[in-house]
Parts: sequence; structure tokens; C-alpha cells
Amino acid sequence: MLVVSELYIYPVKSLGGISVPSATLTDRGFEYDRRWMLVNGDHRFLSQRELPQMALLQVQLHEQGLIIRRKDSDVPSLLVPFEPAGESCTVSVWEDECSARWVNSQADEWLSQMLSFPCRLVYMPDSSRRLVDDRYAHHQEVTSFSDGFPLLLIGQSSLDDLNTKLPSPLPMDRFRPNIVFTGGEPYQEDSMEHFQIAGISFFGVKPCARCVITTVDQLTASKGKEPLRTLNGYRSRNNKIYFGQNLLFDGAGKVAVNDPIVFPEHHF
Repeated sequence: MLVVSELYIYPVKSLGGISVPSATLTDRGFEYDRRWMLVNGDHRFLSQRELPQMALLQVQLHEQGLIIRRKDSDVPSLLVPFEPAGESCTVSVWEDECSARWVNSQADEWLSQMLSFPCRLVYMPDSSRRLVDDRYAHHQEVTSFSDGFPLLLIGQSSLDDLNTKLPSPLPMDRFRPNIVFTGGEPYQEDSMEHFQIAGISFFGVKPCARCVITTVDQLTASKGKEPLRTLNGYRSRNNKIYFGQNLLFDGAGKVAVNDPIVFPEHHF
């Protein structure tokens, strides 16, 4: 039996993730997941690809908003409101442009100081509708500031198998999943086209192509060559390296750790 073993949200794109016991699905993925994002002077998204030190910024949920602190610094933390009231702007994530709101100048100054790089913080309001790639969409689904899809699924067996091939084992946080499950075979998520958790239907629509962020130690922000060097030997196709499955979903509700993953019977 497959069982949900871990759930994660990443409120600010490419900053530290949060392990949660349960997560509520919104129209664009888990609540709070990647609703905030750092951008450069051209309003283009920033990530650990360019700034690995972003891994050192840890996010917590607080009743008044997000609290962001730098793991290796004594500088007071930053409080980010849940619904910023800044001016509207247009930002870009890969090839997509979407509407957002500036948070405030205090956040911009704090984050620029912590990263030693000029940046600004933006928020995606509910009114912003960023469509999933229509080659994979089922019903014009939307996503947040994610790379492209609302959710990412990885089986613990897949990481366990990879770790047998690596010089040193790596933790799951290298891959930034939303849903981790136990049970089943390594890479079983590759073929999980339709399943249910807590009565909600999920659809595996596209294997996740991996980038250099997987080589960044999420505790220290140091970069190496693994796991991409090893994965390239057996998980590459068309010059891309795949690990994990991107998901779409149909329904609303809450997913919790220890929920079983169910494969509905096909009726013909």
C-alpha cells in the first residue's frame, strides 16, 4: 500500500521549505505554496540556480504572515503579510508573464541585504491566473509561481534507490517535492497517471526535469555535482534528467500525512 509520508510547502519560491502534517488544496496547489517570489530588476524570477544562498533563508508560518530568517545570521527576522497591499506589477516565470503585487520596501531591503543581491519580493493574489502549459492541462488549471505545475510527487523508494548509487546519501529536500509517499517500487510515480488521496483525484501529467538546484545543499547552500551526475547515468532522456512526477488535481479538500493513496478501479 502507498501512503503519504511527508508534505511540504514552499511559500517563497526557492527559499526553504516547510514540512507540514496536512495541506489544504486551493485552486492552484497547496495553500501558501509559492505565492511569494523574489524578482530582479527586470521583474524576472530569481531562484537557487543563480543565488544558491537563497537556501539559507528559512520560512515559517505565523498567524500574522510569513517569518523569514537567515539560518546563519543573527539579523532580526522579516515579517511578510499574508495579503500585501502593494502596487500591481507584471512578473515573469520562465516564459510566462503574470500579474503580482509588490510586498513592501522593507522586505526588499531586508532580502537584498541577506542575499547580497538587489531583489524585490512579490505576491500572487487570487485574481492572478497563471495557466498550466496547455499541452498538459486537463481543464485550464492554474498554478502559482511554481516552475510549471501545482504539485510535485516523489516516492521515498525512488530516493532510497538513488542513494544506493551515490557516494553519500542525500535528503529529500534536494528535490523540493510537495507530496512524498512510502511503499511501492522505485520510480513508481513515473507511471501514476490517476490516483486519489482523501477522495481527491490527482493526475500525473509530466515527469519533472531536474536542474542544478538539486546540487545545492539546503542546509549550507554549498554546491556539488550530485545527484545530477549519477542521475544522468540512468534517468536521462532527450538531454534532460528526470526525477519525480508533476501533478494536476481535480477537487478540493485537505491531504494529510498517513493518508493512503488509492487507485480507483476503471469502469468500462
